Amino acid sequence: MSHLTVVIPSYNEEENIESTARAIGEVLGEANIEYDLLFVSDGSKDGTFARVVELSKKDDRIKGLQFSRNFGKEAAIFAGLSKSKGDCVAVIDCDLQHPPATLVQMYRLWEDGYEVIEGIKSSRGKESPIHKLFVSIFYGIMSSLMKIDMNSTSDFKLLDRKAVNALLSLNESNTFFRALSFWVGFKSASVEYDVQERTKGKSKWSFSGLVKYAISNTTSFTTAPLKIIAVVGFIMVIFSIVLGVETLVNYFLHIAVEGFTTVILLLLMIGGCIMVSLGIIGHYLGRIYEEVKGRPRFIIRDETDNL
Repeated sequence: MSHLTVVIPSYNEEENIESTARAIGEVLGEANIEYDLLFVSDGSKDGTFARVVELSKKDDRIKGLQFSRNFGKEAAIFAGLSKSKGDCVAVIDCDLQHPPATLVQMYRLWEDGYEVIEGIKSSRGKESPIHKLFVSIFYGIMSSLMKIDMNSTSDFKLLDRKAVNALLSLNESNTFFRALSFWVGFKSASVEYDVQERTKGKSKWSFSGLVKYAISNTTSFTTAPLKIIAVVGFIMVIFSIVLGVETLVNYFLHIAVEGFTTVILLLLMIGGCIMVSLGIIGHYLGRIYEEVKGRPRFIIRDETDNL
């Protein structure tokens, strides 16, 4: 019988571990799907891993590992993929905002021969209008840069073992799982779901954390920002030529006037473009530096005995 491994990245989710394990277990058990749950504690500072260890002693299908520190959700996902044993592997959030019942739909599609099943948000749940606006702008920019529709995508996916092995063969340390699942190809399908409300605890994502996450993942997956620099530079050259011609014409027609304010504004605009361009280039250089060092994506401090 085919086996499903469910990877569950967890950061300070002590109060959700048991309810999440029970909810997923009940859904998969009723569907007669053979499974195991792999909780990845991303350097949690509470009793997340201790709770996983406690449950693993009662149920051999519950497994877990603990990072030496917080390495981020991307690292947690790839650690789970590397330790998974299933014929197919699903990734789901620990807060149950991804409905466990959707796993059954994904699994049935996998049985039909699909190798990458994407969870697509049909609604985002309860969010403030301002938050929805920023999210819409953010994903709109990312979609245009990456040439992938990121508006409704999530980390909620089910992958065939072939797709998992393809992802694990990638050598880069800076990864973006949400986009890489599209990049590897394979026969794909999608399942829509409604984002659920958290039953316990608060979201671990802050606005600054989301911005950092966006910049990190965009630059790890695409060089589009570097190309934008070239486009902006070309536009500035055209603008300079037009302004230069106008200035010469006014000079020879003896209608030139003092333009101190214009000069200052131009210097500020050009200087700002240069500084932003240097910042983008510097960020990519930092990425190259991180990749060249060859440090591991994560360090595992501890594992449950049954892993």
